[in-house]
Amino acid sequence: MPPTFDRRSLRPADVVNAEIRSLWERSDGRLSPEEEERYHWLLVEWAAAVRDDAAQAA
Repeated sequence: MPPTFDRRSLRPADVVNAEIRSLWERSDGRLSPEEEERYHWLLVEWAAAVRDDAAQAA
């Protein structure tokens, strides 16, 4: 089940993006199954942060 994110605990999108980039750099372009799962949840977290940024800007 996907995690839910409390607005108060959301990390900024740029912080999550940096973690995603770091994951790919460390993996040399090939993710292990564990890294793929981590990548998936980072994308979910990043999307939530982007939505939150957009909502706050509106």
